[in-house]
Amino acid sequence: MTLAQLNALDATSATREFLRCCGSTRWADKMTAARPYAIPDAMFVTADVIWAALDRQDWLEAFAAHPRIGADKAGGAGRAGGAGEAGEAGRWSAQEQSGVAAAAQAVIDRLATKNQDYESRFGYIFIVCATGRSADEMLDMLERRLANDPDRELHIAAEEQRKITRLRLEKLLAEPSR
Repeated sequence: MTLAQLNALDATSATREFLRCCGSTRWADKMTAARPYAIPDAMFVTADVIWAALDRQDWLEAFAAHPRIGADKAGGAGRAGGAGEAGEAGRWSAQEQSGVAAAAQAVIDRLATKNQDYESRFGYIFIVCATGRSADEMLDMLERRLANDPDRELHIAAEEQRKITRLRLEKLLAEPSR
């Protein structure tokens, strides 16, 4: 989809496209309202500014749109917008987590256990920009981040979500027109 095509979409369709990139409804609505974007970089900057201005509930809504790291490999269910969902968003999530595909079962099992520990401690799933990372790297990050205090961890997770959103916005503009 080109930027011009994204700019030309009706509001409902544009919001749906933005939700593929980030699961926060308020973020997607604000991104839609901020159109038209002159250049991709203007859209990327706007995305960051809107994301930073959102509150905890908006961030948690976005986090909930992701599958747990390694969930499909471990036999766990995906979440809305994530690897368990059909369509492009699910493919994006699977691509982003491709580092888990070759992981040893022991690493997958440890990821599943630590994901549960993380969710129990913080109340939301572990969010990491998984692109280009191995399962071992993500497991190490997860274990280290379990020691964070809740406020610090929320901000780290929000920054990881921002990175994921940026990558997905780039993918949105790189995909063929539908």
